Amino acid sequence: MVREISVSLSPEEAADSNRIKRKAAKKLGVREHDITTMRIVRKSIDARRRDVRINLSLALFLGEEAPPLYIPVEFPFVSPSSPSAVVVGFGPAGIFASLTLLENGIRPVVLERGCDVHTRLKDTARLSQSGILNPESNYAFGEGGAGAFSDGKLYTRSVKRGNVRKILSLLVQFGADEEILYESHPHIGSDNLPYIIERMRETIIDHGGEIHFGKKVTGLIRENGETRGVKCFDGSEYIGPVVLATGHSAKDVYHFLSSSGFSLEAKSTAAGVRLEHKQSLIDSIQYHTEEKSPFLPPASYSFVTQINGRGVYSFCMCPGGVIVPAASEEGHQVVNGMSPHSRGGRFSNSGMIVELRKEELEDDDPFAMLRFIEEIERKCYNPGFAAPAERLDDFIRGRVSSSFPDTSYPRPLVPVLMDDVLPPVIAESLREGFKAFDKMTRSRFITSDALLIAPETRTSSPVRILRDDGMRQGRGLYPAGEGAGYAGGIVSAAIDGTEAALRLGGDYGY
Repeated sequence: MVREISVSLSPEEAADSNRIKRKAAKKLGVREHDITTMRIVRKSIDARRRDVRINLSLALFLGEEAPPLYIPVEFPFVSPSSPSAVVVGFGPAGIFASLTLLENGIRPVVLERGCDVHTRLKDTARLSQSGILNPESNYAFGEGGAGAFSDGKLYTRSVKRGNVRKILSLLVQFGADEEILYESHPHIGSDNLPYIIERMRETIIDHGGEIHFGKKVTGLIRENGETRGVKCFDGSEYIGPVVLATGHSAKDVYHFLSSSGFSLEAKSTAAGVRLEHKQSLIDSIQYHTEEKSPFLPPASYSFVTQINGRGVYSFCMCPGGVIVPAASEEGHQVVNGMSPHSRGGRFSNSGMIVELRKEELEDDDPFAMLRFIEEIERKCYNPGFAAPAERLDDFIRGRVSSSFPDTSYPRPLVPVLMDDVLPPVIAESLREGFKAFDKMTRSRFITSDALLIAPETRTSSPVRILRDDGMRQGRGLYPAGEGAGYAGGIVSAAIDGTEAALRLGGDYGY
């Protein structure tokens, strides 16, 4: 027999499986030893009051063994004579497209412009420590894509678009903690993601797939309106239907698609800054206490408001994290946030961004929003990726900061007025948004120790590759993930890559 119940516990109680079981048995009216297996189905934190509670949904198995938490996928071996498909890009969309192709007996041939994930670690460390950028191996390009060095947040609203449970189960199969199957806001951590990605790569290769690093795709092979393969910068060609999963920073892909007659359009996006606080302050605000319980995780927040009808909101919040230089080309400044699984750092950071609507652009050119974003990145650039910065209270008052608090950002900071480097629509909206967030936190959010670092511009693609224009796109091309303009985040990109692979298999009868 299986019984499902919900219990509300203190953080200390929720950290002890024996106490959870005791409370569950009492609520259910059974003896503890009658519970064969106790499984957490859902876990969330209710921090609305000073008495913080951990809410658990439990499945209790009485007198019977629990089934496996998930059924591992058994991948077949695919030979060189098997049907094959080309996957361009090996971020979340490309990885899960490749795994889905393999699962269905199609041999994935992966072309990734950047390096393997462990070489990327060295290249991103060089960028952070010395300001030296490798334009093909950085926080945006390389195995794992931009998601490889993020917090690894897995929360998504894309539950109606695909099988989220299968995506999470595959991540567990390749080494993620089982807690991601039941946490309300699961995450993996930037320290764990590279090893999970490496296991995925090894599985694809061990089962007959191919993965080529340093293979920058520069064009498509077209015949009678059909995409038959791709051309690479070194003159090599790869034949087969193409899953195009190149990520939101591969702007050269948009340009060669456009020049080849494919249909693209400008896409609404959002941009702003990274905002860094001391983690202890965020813990204090969110948990209503000056000293966080050791049984509670570092606190996060999610803020949203409307300023003159425009959304201003937090994005990709990283408790216990760091801010990193995330540019993929010289002359452009970009920052992003990441945090390890423990989220144990001294600082928290979040993107604080403003809605940018494509309808507001005077130009109907598909690159109009991209040009708008690029202008922000160029205006914020300083040699060595020194970042424009301003204390939050100074930004509110419109004055340049004379000094800066300690920060996690590894490159130098340049004192600026954010109003001088950000478009008025962003700066003015952020200022009013921060005032609104300050009211939500009883005037604790705006402080001289909080730091704005600019700019956060790679929130989503500013271009969409149209997928329903069969007249111009033709057969054989399957744009997927964030770069195609149809996803935002690891899980939604993985779902979109999975769906692209399934469409490809269906179209070709594989």
